[in-house]
Amino acid sequence: MGEPVSVASLTLDPPSGLLVQSYAPRRQKHGLMNADGWGVGFFDGDVPRRWRSAAPLWTDASFASVAPALMGRCVVAAVRSASVGMPIEPTASAPFSDGHWLLSHNGLVDRAVLPLSRHAESTNDSALLAALIFERGVHALGDTVASVGAEDPTARLNILAGNGSRLVATTWGDTLSVLRRADGVVLASEPYDDDPAWQEVPDRHLVEVVGADVTMTPLKGP
Repeated sequence: MGEPVSVASLTLDPPSGLLVQSYAPRRQKHGLMNADGWGVGFFDGDVPRRWRSAAPLWTDASFASVAPALMGRCVVAAVRSASVGMPIEPTASAPFSDGHWLLSHNGLVDRAVLPLSRHAESTNDSALLAALIFERGVHALGDTVASVGAEDPTARLNILAGNGSRLVATTWGDTLSVLRRADGVVLASEPYDDDPAWQEVPDRHLVEVVGADVTMTPLKGP
């Protein structure tokens, strides 16, 4: 989030950006690659716009052609490694949206601890978790993650959400790094390059980005 930049500069151009992470992630703890879909969201004024697919990111020539022309001040993007038995379809890929926020989930949670919701965009765990977060309000993200973590002690609940002027994220079982750039702030599951300015976020923390300010608060939980 920051000054307008091209979507390609964040996802396709970096030496270890999302494109490379789709087939050769460097820090991924679970799974070998992320070939089960991808999604990119940005804001048109206050309106979130999304482009999602169930195909591997490296196969999408149309996105590679258009991404340099897509500009955004707040971008939320993800590649997906589907959990066993979960559907592989565009609506199961992040970012999810409630019309105001864009949200991505990096991790895994038992669907049995999540309430069914008619607002969920798909039946996979990430979509159900996103629906729960939206229903409780992103302002309560830390409390929601802690309560779900208490219900499923093996859950990994790294969340990243943006609304155009603010980024909010959690670390709960997976990696997250922050880069403060001259033109904005980047939050990423793994650094997209070897810039020494990347800072790893400790586990079980809530991260908030407003303007150039980054705050990290420990999360309570079992």
